[in-house]
Amino acid sequence: MTSPDTPVRPGDVLRPAGAPAPAGRRRAGSRPSWILIVPAALAAALAVLPLGYLAVRALERGPAYAWDVVADGRTGELLLRSLGLTATVVAACLLIGVPLAWLTVRTALPGARAWSVLVTLPLAVPSYVTAFAWLSAAPSLAGFTGSALALTLVSFPYVYLPVAAALRGTDPGHEEVARSLGHGPLRTFLRVTLPQLRPAAAGGGLLVALYVLSDFGAVSLMRYDTFTRGIYTSYRASFDRTPAAALSAVLVLMTVLLVTAETRTRGRADYARTGTGTARRAVPVALGRLRTLALSWCGAIVALAVVFPLATLGYWLAVGTSATWDPATLTTTALTTLGVAAGGAALTTLLALPVGVIAARHRGRLAHLLEQAAYAGHAVPGITVALALVFFAVRYARPLYQETPLLICAYAVLFLPVAVAATRAAVLQAPPVLDDIARSLGRTPLGVLREVTLPLAAPGVAAGAALTFVVCMKELPATLLLRPTGMDTLATRLWTETGTGSFAAAAPYAAALILLAAVPSYLLGRHRT
Repeated sequence: MTSPDTPVRPGDVLRPAGAPAPAGRRRAGSRPSWILIVPAALAAALAVLPLGYLAVRALERGPAYAWDVVADGRTGELLLRSLGLTATVVAACLLIGVPLAWLTVRTALPGARAWSVLVTLPLAVPSYVTAFAWLSAAPSLAGFTGSALALTLVSFPYVYLPVAAALRGTDPGHEEVARSLGHGPLRTFLRVTLPQLRPAAAGGGLLVALYVLSDFGAVSLMRYDTFTRGIYTSYRASFDRTPAAALSAVLVLMTVLLVTAETRTRGRADYARTGTGTARRAVPVALGRLRTLALSWCGAIVALAVVFPLATLGYWLAVGTSATWDPATLTTTALTTLGVAAGGAALTTLLALPVGVIAARHRGRLAHLLEQAAYAGHAVPGITVALALVFFAVRYARPLYQETPLLICAYAVLFLPVAVAATRAAVLQAPPVLDDIARSLGRTPLGVLREVTLPLAAPGVAAGAALTFVVCMKELPATLLLRPTGMDTLATRLWTETGTGSFAAAAPYAAALILLAAVPSYLLGRHRT
């Protein structure tokens, strides 16, 4: 028993005997059914395949040979280039995303709600489409400058979104106290608000860094050598795959180090509210004379990241004629893109279902292992996943080499974390007591899954499938390496045409890609609202 003065923790709350646990809570003592374990294990094995490939392939000719590749001067140059580009883009995204979040959430910015929507639109534009737009308008940008510009303009929402969410959830009382003590808006922001945003900003910066390190399309179009472009060139230039594998291993190591560094930057400071009561909205800060400057800043970002790429596509579409692009080829390519993206989304969702259900409904070492293994593909760039599947197909599944099923498997490895996260969240919202009731009525584990769990989680699972469909359509490096001979998607066709300087011929494929991706994106937005 506890005394009246003893604080009650959430874990100390007693429930009546037989009362169900709160909805969505994992059951600690139950073991997943084999109906879930077997397909989840297959999904996990597919997800960790690229890591196994790197270990085998990189050391195939001995550690000394792999070290010679890693220690080569060219590798050091690629490392410096990749890190330099990553640091530049992350810094630029922080300088753009954090002020934008503050302006749209905490100030009396005119049209703040509209601006908050407009600054997230670059997420729907692939990096290579933005690179194409700027390269076609200003070829002199090719290289580091163009790569940094294109990647910054498509990546800053990764910082803006978590920082804006953190601002909405942060207690404004600290800022109000600082203002009452005579601190101005700028000093209050730097001394009070900004330190509270550090975890969100660091998390967004990590996402930007991972995106830049794994990007292939923008740096390839801008002809700037980074690790991803170096791996692709090494793979295409030689029958010896060990150098490409060794470079991929270095890239994965860089990813792990970045994640570790971001974890350490969080520190142990307390960022939560300590008082009781309900949260309240902050009083918007009046911008005064800075209103025009703030509106100009938001307008400039939207113009550079959204308006300019779309206007460039419109220009090249107007310039192009039937002599520069073939409508029949465009239609065929679009249908092919829809087909492989739908196949990838379907396979990814099927593999994610058992993993997501286990992660939501069960605790224990096995559940944790299966969930973490499914996320392995998140740390491996698309070009490395493609190399792993090429190696596997040539060695053990020759009939799959350069066939569509292998490309669809690559999509599943790359985007399994997206579908697992959506499935897990959807299943958590379905009360587990309903599963128990179905079991008490004689339903088998498969019957419970089919008749209770999945119908309740269906909307969230469908949303995850739609998101997976969108990212499959935009994927470039794995598609370039694994597509069947003679098959093109909108992404690969755009990459090919831009590589030869045929901007008018590339524009229809870029426009079609954005248009097709906009439909499921719109449906996703309606689902979330």
